[in-house]
Amino acid sequence: MSTEKVTTMTEQKIFDVIIIGGSYAGLSAAMALGRSLRSTLVIDSGQPCNRQTPHSHNFLTQDGKRPAEIALTGRRQVEQYPSVQFHDGLAVLGTQKNGGFEITVGSGASFWGKKLLFASGIKDEMPDIPGFAACWGISVVHCPYCHGYEFRNRKTGLMANGERALHMASLIRNLTADLTIFTNGDADFTDDQLHRLKARQIAIIEQPVSEILHQNGHLDSLLLQDGNMLELDALYASVPFVQHCPIPESLGCILTEQGHIQVDQLQKTSVTGVFACGDNVSPMRSVANAVASGNFTGAIINKELVEHTDTL
Repeated sequence: MSTEKVTTMTEQKIFDVIIIGGSYAGLSAAMALGRSLRSTLVIDSGQPCNRQTPHSHNFLTQDGKRPAEIALTGRRQVEQYPSVQFHDGLAVLGTQKNGGFEITVGSGASFWGKKLLFASGIKDEMPDIPGFAACWGISVVHCPYCHGYEFRNRKTGLMANGERALHMASLIRNLTADLTIFTNGDADFTDDQLHRLKARQIAIIEQPVSEILHQNGHLDSLLLQDGNMLELDALYASVPFVQHCPIPESLGCILTEQGHIQVDQLQKTSVTGVFACGDNVSPMRSVANAVASGNFTGAIINKELVEHTDTL
């Protein structure tokens, strides 16, 4: 049975704004639009990137809460605004139509909006290392600002190479003196970089990682290709990502070299009438940043609607 449903006002299918993605950025934008009396549809598939993460940190008033709890509280608050509707399902197709945008979902239903906002996040691509995906967001993490305090002064690893490894190591070394870099192959450091790492007593291991041993996502040790095993409490890792939703590219939205949706200072994409906010546009992946980004974008979209459709 399909889980897709429109939770309120099921007859209306024409909206001022359609938001694809109902996590922190999308909910924040929906609140701003709902408070401006804009008819808004939020389409959400229920697969946030941080769904395995047990606790969210570095977000004032929400520090230590479960990400799902923050999202549920946000949704319940946004649902109080009558002009905002929710559709629980996956957006599968987007087309420009009649001066706006038509979005089709997995059930075959379609909706039309004057403006389109992608708050759809990104999808991390896990390396082919047993145990990695099970630990992702729990003890294999991406951000020292989000997770570093909880792993302070613990045995810590960093799976990265080159300039990226040097940058991350400088942040992590401030939180623990027990740091090892795993380049997962030949190291790619200059002589100067090697000197700087050695001066901070940061070890470098080039042996590829064969497996991550863990208990319910909590890391025990790394098994290396040569058979050696190193105990660790936490591992930071830089992994590639793709856009969670392919519709922006199909509409012609330009991506940056890093793979984010390209936006200007007003969160506008390269396609007129299409906006984006949250993790899909920024390397600053945090709940706090997503909420701020969504709030700003909602206000900008309302301003554009006022200027172009509600002129006196």
